[in-house]
Amino acid sequence: MFDFIYKISNMPLQIVCLVGILAIGVFFLVKFCDIFVESACTIAKKMKISPLVIGLTIVAMGTSCPELAVSVSDSIKVLTNGGNANVALGNVVGSNICNLLLVLGLSAVFTPLCVKKSLTKREFPFLIGISALFVVFGILFGVGSLTGNYAITRWEAAIFIVLMITYMVMVVKLAKRDQLLEGGASEEAEQEDDEADKSLLITIILCIVGITGVALGGEMVVCGAKGLAMHGASAMGIKPDLTEALVGLTIVAVGTSLPELVTSVIAAKKGEVELAIGNVVGSNVFNTLFILGIAGAVSPLTTGSQIVVDLLVMLGATITVFVMSLSGKINKRSGIILVGIYVLYLAYLITRTLIA
Repeated sequence: MFDFIYKISNMPLQIVCLVGILAIGVFFLVKFCDIFVESACTIAKKMKISPLVIGLTIVAMGTSCPELAVSVSDSIKVLTNGGNANVALGNVVGSNICNLLLVLGLSAVFTPLCVKKSLTKREFPFLIGISALFVVFGILFGVGSLTGNYAITRWEAAIFIVLMITYMVMVVKLAKRDQLLEGGASEEAEQEDDEADKSLLITIILCIVGITGVALGGEMVVCGAKGLAMHGASAMGIKPDLTEALVGLTIVAVGTSLPELVTSVIAAKKGEVELAIGNVVGSNVFNTLFILGIAGAVSPLTTGSQIVVDLLVMLGATITVFVMSLSGKINKRSGIILVGIYVLYLAYLITRTLIA
């Protein structure tokens, strides 16, 4: 979207433009995420839908739009130009790790997160299962390609897409069942006048505006951050391939996870803890199944052997958060631990790149 910046021959002017896009992107994320959270919660209340379900579906998909754009774009680039999909895979793996450790960790630091039993019985085990499947696919299949080790082949991508459809059907069916068990809406609540309909319509429009603003903000942050990172790496003499992998797992991953971070923190501060947790779990499911499914269907995703460690860290982070959730609450102390683990992981990534 912002490729014209890289055509600017004046290097200082190019850097100024990248900084400006990064700053505007952060502003968009904060502003439109606030609108998004407010409208999503209002829709949930008006339609008698649990905020957890909204977080697992609409909010999760909306905040994952930047990851989808980045990974599919990188996959198309690999299809047309060849090479490895370091950014596409690093973006998904890095975003999942960032969501679990940094996003949930900071959210818990601001407000202790209460975890529903249904989440630990249904959604979290499902997330652990597909994360383990991602590790198996990434390590065991497709080894020996001339362009690198296949992490996700087209048939694996097809399996992910089928699992995504299954997940969405499961969430909707369980939501309807829970609604029936609660007795449904009262007769008085079912009688909506024209004013209420207009209010709901305005809220839906605001929700769409929020999603659009979040996606655009995420794209701007990624463009600015990645451009600045590449300039810095070039100045320090780091190899381009290593830089691409590092940027995918860190700058791009954190950049595309900013919508989840801002949304979850704001939701937690406003007391919508179900939305905060549901957003992270739903985003990770969406990242793994839908984004990898679509990107892998476009072109088989390849990368180097370093992805094995990152996949294992992702799976370990998922299990760690699940174990913390079994007590029914992720408190401030647990949040600090999660953030600390993420800082150590970042230190490892930087060290791995510099000494390679």
